[in-house]
Amino acid sequence: MGIFIYIVVLLFSIIIHEIAHGYMAYLRGDDTAKVAGRLTLNPIPHIDPIGSIVLPVAFLLIQSPVLFGWAKPVPISYYKLRNPKTDIPLVSFAGPLANILLAVVSGLIIRTVKMSPSLDQGIGASAVSFFYIMIVVNVVLLVINLIPIPPLDGSKVITYFMPREMAERYLSLNSYMGFVILFILIWSGVIGRIIYPIINFCVVALSGMSFM
Repeated sequence: MGIFIYIVVLLFSIIIHEIAHGYMAYLRGDDTAKVAGRLTLNPIPHIDPIGSIVLPVAFLLIQSPVLFGWAKPVPISYYKLRNPKTDIPLVSFAGPLANILLAVVSGLIIRTVKMSPSLDQGIGASAVSFFYIMIVVNVVLLVINLIPIPPLDGSKVITYFMPREMAERYLSLNSYMGFVILFILIWSGVIGRIIYPIINFCVVALSGMSFM
């Protein structure tokens, strides 16, 4: 049951992450994601068999210190954006921002339940456990996605601070190499050493609970 809950939370969080990208692009003039039917909470259009199911389950089964995954990236047509220089970083940051909001809302729910002794038991205790997982998963997604290596969101956010030609060359880097670097960082424990203090700080700050 624990593995199932983690997968559900991760799947929901990465779907919201992708919808946020698409919706921000829509607000900035690009309707590609909307036309493709990706601005929906229906999980089917978003699921990537490897990133949404196989990889998270594998991480859980081997008790990886970091749970990570992804949904199918929403299609973005950068040429449709009103001002690509500012809109690309804005669209890219919308996903991590959605993870921040999910973590904050989860923390508020936990604090609300904890304020009432009558709620902090039974279903209330289950809700606390669920939203605790929401905080942890979304903080992990936030931190990893902001790492500035392609194709992660951080690589597009930092293009705002680059000259145009440098930004274009940076975004054209091989995405598969970026994933290789990311997996090396995860398996080596480097990501864990960076993420654990951040998770602990966010869990305590948002929910008042200590990081388990």
